[in-house]
Amino acid sequence: MTTAPVRADLYPTRGVGEVTTTRQDPVVWSSPGAPGPIVPSELMGFERDGFLTVDELISQDDVALCRSELDRLIADPAVRADERSIIEPKSGDVRSVFEVHRLSEVFAQLVRDERVVGRARQILGSDVYVHQSRINVKPGFGASGFYWHSDFETWHAEDGLPNMRTVSVSIALTENRDTNGGLMIMPGSHRTFLGCAGETPKDNYKRSLQMQDAGTPSHEALTRYADRHGIRLFTGPAGSATWFDCNCMHGSGDNITPYPRSNVFIVFNSVENAAVKPFAAPVPRPAFIGARDFTPVR
Repeated sequence: MTTAPVRADLYPTRGVGEVTTTRQDPVVWSSPGAPGPIVPSELMGFERDGFLTVDELISQDDVALCRSELDRLIADPAVRADERSIIEPKSGDVRSVFEVHRLSEVFAQLVRDERVVGRARQILGSDVYVHQSRINVKPGFGASGFYWHSDFETWHAEDGLPNMRTVSVSIALTENRDTNGGLMIMPGSHRTFLGCAGETPKDNYKRSLQMQDAGTPSHEALTRYADRHGIRLFTGPAGSATWFDCNCMHGSGDNITPYPRSNVFIVFNSVENAAVKPFAAPVPRPAFIGARDFTPVR
């Protein structure tokens, strides 16, 4: 009789209490001087802070095309009825549409665009696949925000990503103002993993995509992080982008202004970090949220 080998879990979470773990993985995986669109000084800043801003990742023509496609998708009754669409519980408006690179050729082309995927390959030092894509729609007059969290905590616990070899890009399709619920990141927070308390409820994703609960840090932990790292708010015109490490502590506030804030959000994971069995959930989340197809982006 043989026993299965014990699986190493570098980042324990969803236990009895919160626990912090020093990051066990590199931030930038490519070797110094590796070719790519990110210059060495920007890579150093990404390694230090956990994020990189690009003033004009895509052109205004690209923005107009993506905005038109976003409007088409959220107005389509079939898309709204699809499980990949997340609806605001109060207003009934579309909050997010997942797997947009499979629903739309416009967003599929954006994923393959070298301005986009080239930066992901350079940061992660390998070919990459799309772990998740979505459009986030934050219309004015009350769209709710996204509470503080580390994406990797969820992707490790519920999707089974073993290592921190994943990077996200948020591309603004509307102006990101300092008042309309923009992205906030705690610089340097990516260097410490915060394992959260509490078990993962069954089918947790159905609730968490509307309002995060499991996998959220305590007020005490967030206060310590904010005191240590500070908080950076990202603003910029449509077409600008923020790249950020999978373990950054980040969130965004409600949008009670008249000005919408919409973006396309793409998560690239290294093909050498493919998802395995979840580390703190009974079953993986659906593939439209955490991909199980590891085909490299070409």
